[in-house]
Amino acid sequence: MTRTAFITITGRPNVGKSTLLNTLLGEKVAIVSRKPQTTRSRITGILTKGEDQYVFIDTPGLHRPRTLLGEYMMKQVGAASADSDVILFLIEACSELSATEKAALEKHSASGSPLLLVLNKVDQANKVKLAEQIASLSKAYRFDALIPLSALTGDGVDALFQELEPFLVESVHFFPDDEITDQPERRIFAEIIREKALRLLDEEVPHGVAVSVEEYKEKKGVLSVRAEIYCERAAHKRIIIGKNGEMLRKIGTYAREDAEKLFGVRVYLDLWVKVKENWRDRPALLSDFGYREDGGS
Repeated sequence: MTRTAFITITGRPNVGKSTLLNTLLGEKVAIVSRKPQTTRSRITGILTKGEDQYVFIDTPGLHRPRTLLGEYMMKQVGAASADSDVILFLIEACSELSATEKAALEKHSASGSPLLLVLNKVDQANKVKLAEQIASLSKAYRFDALIPLSALTGDGVDALFQELEPFLVESVHFFPDDEITDQPERRIFAEIIREKALRLLDEEVPHGVAVSVEEYKEKKGVLSVRAEIYCERAAHKRIIIGKNGEMLRKIGTYAREDAEKLFGVRVYLDLWVKVKENWRDRPALLSDFGYREDGGS
């Protein structure tokens, strides 16, 4: 008998959702950055254990949208939550809940849908304060379970799987058993490039960066990729390129190294930078960059 569960991972920005997804899968399928709003679309991660298939959906961080891109991101959260069998709501251990987190928890708690509260970053938490936080939250909201864990170290992940097991339902597997994500390779490559840009660029630049893979060809063990990094201002373009092209070379080198490890082939990467002013508020450009309501890429 095969069983399946669709599990949405939600929470505020920088709480560790993508790190948790990668830890659960044992593979990196979601980009990770200390900068908020790293994840922009739903990312599906698939873990098959024998007859059981867990389908995890990583979602953008909960925030108050200020652009059309932000509105798109919040729609992705709502759609994923509506389609799931159980919701994993991540918060940071021993931290005060934000107004956005409280509102979302009240909504999920009142809905009656299965809800697991995951208290992340316990490796950095005070045990006494953590116990107090768990007791307080248990009184304030309705949860099917509360699981303290560390997405970074993996401590507590086994306990999470024990809590998820009852939500598996008899069903066919919706994905091949050896598949870990439904993202197209071109999309994965674009996200790898964006991750390197997020890590290397100044604070004001990354939120206005999008990446489009224009050419993607593999021949005789060599993957040739031409990609374009889009930003919103000419001043940002100069920062991304850097003095004598140094920053762009760094982004390209780190992206190529990650891609070669992931895809197992040599990679030739041709990287360009272009300006598209205010692209985050332009529907046609959002669609071009893969941010479409149908989830297409």
